Amino acid sequence: MFLPIILLVFTLNSCDTKTDKVSILKNKEGMKLVVNGEDFIINGMNWDYFPIGTNFSYSLWEQSDAFIKTALDAEMNLLKEMGVNTIRVYEGIQPQWITYIYKEYGIYTMLNHSFGRYGVAINGNWEPETDYSNANAQQGLLTEVSEMAEAYKNTPGLLLFLLGNENNYGLFWAGSETEDFPEGETEKNEIGELRGRAMYKLMNEAAIKMKEIDKNHPVAICNGDDLYIDIIAEECKDVDIYGTNMYRGKSFGDAFERVKKTLNMPILFTEFGADAFNSLTQKEDQKMQAYYMLENWKEIYENVSGLEKAGNAIGGFTFQFSDGWWKLGQTTSLDIHDNHASWANGGYALDYVKGANNMSEEWFGICAKGPTDTKGFYTLTPRAAYFALQKAHQLNPYAKGITTDLISKHFREIKI
Repeated sequence: MFLPIILLVFTLNSCDTKTDKVSILKNKEGMKLVVNGEDFIINGMNWDYFPIGTNFSYSLWEQSDAFIKTALDAEMNLLKEMGVNTIRVYEGIQPQWITYIYKEYGIYTMLNHSFGRYGVAINGNWEPETDYSNANAQQGLLTEVSEMAEAYKNTPGLLLFLLGNENNYGLFWAGSETEDFPEGETEKNEIGELRGRAMYKLMNEAAIKMKEIDKNHPVAICNGDDLYIDIIAEECKDVDIYGTNMYRGKSFGDAFERVKKTLNMPILFTEFGADAFNSLTQKEDQKMQAYYMLENWKEIYENVSGLEKAGNAIGGFTFQFSDGWWKLGQTTSLDIHDNHASWANGGYALDYVKGANNMSEEWFGICAKGPTDTKGFYTLTPRAAYFALQKAHQLNPYAKGITTDLISKHFREIKI
């Protein structure tokens, strides 16, 4: 009489530990992500947990299990209600929490290794700027990503691996604070050949090693916009997905077609979005932020496989879930919500004036961050963009009968 019960328990345990089969499908209709045989659009979010007063040195994953669970339950519930199905998280999260997030909230994780973006350890010494042509740096990074693939390969809830975070930008400046680029094309090209080619070649070697270890999860790279895409085409032939942090305003322009033509890869927007602070009025501007995000998601959906456009979009990760109060100074004024714009972008015309910065790094959250309580937790207040994207993500661009006209209609009916 106990045999059926034993078999039932075995079956349930097998389901809990089942590794998802994730792959890229390419055919005459385009390119798409397939998860366990089903078409999958990534409605993603760049997610982190930094209480006001902390910075990059803080790690949620070093807190107690009880603290982590409470924090996750609060934020993942908001994400689930919004329609987010994948979060972007850097290495450091333990496999158990990837599975917890998936089992409790149905949200997958894209696991991100920075791949030397902020420095690399060589023979026990930390080098703040990575020289990708250095043999010791190469070996160290290949060892790290191989160990990551081995440790996470059987983790339920893992969707894919991501290497880097706009590492091509890191060839120009150290650290994570966004700056403006040198304007000369000659200088950019020289740096690409001198430092960038070795980096992309190493990324490809890393992808090969990781896929030898884990055959069920694709490997993407994270590039800044399309800078050095021609070098990527030559050096990254074994990478599965072209991920890009792209901030072009309301439209991604030629990005879909250029990636399709140059790389023949699916495009994944690993970061995009808009800040919620208007540099002209010097006030919070939720409507402006929501407007840009809706325009971006509309283009992503219109360019999925099976429609009449590029057919290579597989989704994106909105940047970001909550404000980063540490972003501007990195180590100073951590308890001040700084509204100074640190870089200029003419694509965001609603608050752009030539010669002036308009992008406020500490205001990119679609949720405003509240004060930290005595236990170390904080609450979030969703902005207009949260509710706008909640409506946007109700659309499945792979649903039967979907057309670009229906997508446009869906987005027109969203009231900011």
